[in-house]
Amino acid sequence: MNISLNWLSAMLGRSLDPADTAYRLTMLGAAVDAVEPLHQDLGDVIVAQVESVGKHPNADRLSLCLVNDGKNVVEVVCGAPNVTAGKKYPYAPVGSVLPGGLKLEARKIRGVSSNGMLCSAKELGLGADHSGILELNTDAAPGTPFVKAVPVADHRLVLDVTANRPDLLCHKGVARELAVLDGGMVRLVPIPGDGHAAEPARVGARGTVDGVEILIEDVDGCPRYAAAVIRGVHVGPSPEWLQAPLRSVGAGPINNVVDATNFILHELNQPLHAFDLRKLAGQKIIVRRARAGENITTLDGTARTLTTEMTAICDADRPVAVAGVMGGADSEVSPDTVDIVLECAHFNPKRIRATRTALKLSTEASYRFERGIDLQALPFALRRAVSLIVATAGGRATGATDLYPSPTQEPLIFLRPERVQHLLGTAVPRAEIERYLTSVGFTVAPREERLAVQVPGWRPDVTREVDLIEEVARLKGYGAFPVELGAFRPSTVPDDPVEDLKARLRRVFCALGLHEARSYPLGRAGDESAVALANPLSADDAYLRSDLIAGLTRAAEHNWSVRERNIRLFEVGAVFRRLGRAPGATPKDGRPDEQLHLAAVISGARVPPHWSTAGKSPDADLWDLKHLLEEAVRIGRPGSMVSPEGVGWVIRDASGETRGWARQLEADRPAWAAPLFGLEVELAGTVSLSRKEPALS
Repeated sequence: MNISLNWLSAMLGRSLDPADTAYRLTMLGAAVDAVEPLHQDLGDVIVAQVESVGKHPNADRLSLCLVNDGKNVVEVVCGAPNVTAGKKYPYAPVGSVLPGGLKLEARKIRGVSSNGMLCSAKELGLGADHSGILELNTDAAPGTPFVKAVPVADHRLVLDVTANRPDLLCHKGVARELAVLDGGMVRLVPIPGDGHAAEPARVGARGTVDGVEILIEDVDGCPRYAAAVIRGVHVGPSPEWLQAPLRSVGAGPINNVVDATNFILHELNQPLHAFDLRKLAGQKIIVRRARAGENITTLDGTARTLTTEMTAICDADRPVAVAGVMGGADSEVSPDTVDIVLECAHFNPKRIRATRTALKLSTEASYRFERGIDLQALPFALRRAVSLIVATAGGRATGATDLYPSPTQEPLIFLRPERVQHLLGTAVPRAEIERYLTSVGFTVAPREERLAVQVPGWRPDVTREVDLIEEVARLKGYGAFPVELGAFRPSTVPDDPVEDLKARLRRVFCALGLHEARSYPLGRAGDESAVALANPLSADDAYLRSDLIAGLTRAAEHNWSVRERNIRLFEVGAVFRRLGRAPGATPKDGRPDEQLHLAAVISGARVPPHWSTAGKSPDADLWDLKHLLEEAVRIGRPGSMVSPEGVGWVIRDASGETRGWARQLEADRPAWAAPLFGLEVELAGTVSLSRKEPALS
């Protein structure tokens, strides 16, 4: 998520330091991956006024401009056709360094000396347009630094927003977090000429606004849908004050109507969409399930086929948008658009996620809808968007409606202050708990021994008391908690027998000089008992592992590849086999049988190299392996028998079933490496999906 530091500063009413802001956000749980300076390389560019424009004496397509830079009037040769006397433009004098490292020098062009350059947006790194010089609508005097007259210098914060915090996908949400630290207020950027659009009229599943009929048929897919009609707009380029913040977050300007919707998206986390009213058949908007095989060409020019599992925004004849994902090309706003219908809706997150996956189409809107947006904030977002469109594109809002068939209340959670202390291990005063929660938008009301906390709509992740306690810990600051382990009462609940078995094996094998390994639980099919994955990542990882020794063998080969001769590894972990295929199992309902195994590999020196040992240790052999096997049986399979078989040993239980083995392994071993020995034992403590409780013999 890209966040503009200038935008945040404007909301908080104070200048923010990039490094300090990144640190504070990270400490609050919103990790900042990068701080990117934007347009900091325009310090040499100034505002200049063109005094006169004349024809170049030796070139038909060039003009000779007299430019006032605040100190002198200099001659500049210009090839752009849009330079006009009396207007102001960005000017790079001789000696300036432009983005990309170009240093300007005085030079003759067709026999006339040109001192510096009047700059286009592309030459300043502000856009792709290089057809004309960038005209400035500013009162700044000639000679004023460009970055002061036009606030394009900024810093972009790249946030790593987790899926449970959709409120951080907008500037208001991030500003709200920063305001906690100093008790500041968050104020939205004023809209020039804001007419304060009227509150949309609340209705049920059907409504009409200025002759446009709106109907929600798919209430599950769209629980709330608000819309406004704006007539008489003039679609064209946005003013610089609207384009600048969009560029700072990486969103390219399109036109004043679309830019206004994108501004609200990044400001309030509310996706919007504008339809050309003239292109809506029957003057209708119907929110319904798509019909099987319905087609729509989306704004990216791609024809897509919809299914009945998707929600579609339709007119009287056809779909005009894929709900929550992308609008249709047939109803988009164009330069000749006069009247628009502005959509502001809430869609089912699961439905949007499934639709985005099926269509292989991820957008800024779908990214937010599938994480959950503020259901209660739709009317405010719609009013602000209407005001912004009217301020930049003109026209007048002729009506707005809010379809909300089944209104819901923000959830209420009861919080016990003593529970906060119990979970966090340190006392947090009741007044401090209230202050922390109210600072980020929660409404707190005392209820005898508890606190009744109303969760704001922008925090769909908070659903339980423990979530509120986590919020208190986050806002207090994890660094404020003591590092010492406090007193605790020993539990009377015994340890899980399987975990106790694993812990004893780890202690013994580590004491014998082995290192514990963790191998990848996926791989190829070892035999017919392997459990196949329904949706594998690759052909090499299409099955759950049916043994541990294969992973340890690969680890040994990796050690050899880096010239490590001495290998002593073990692993305790789960393996999987199809029921009915595993030894001693009976066919059931197709569930895999999960068993707990121990495996180990050794190669090289019998005693691990150490500074305290003198001389070279002899290499390990089969008898060292037998000792490891006997220790594994003693702890993990008491009562089982170890019997020789070939050049190695096998383990059999009382019924005669084979439960393990130890032998020399075949591996891709270099000539200088010692033989590799390995063992694998099925432990008596198993974790089986077919049993409710683990069993130990």
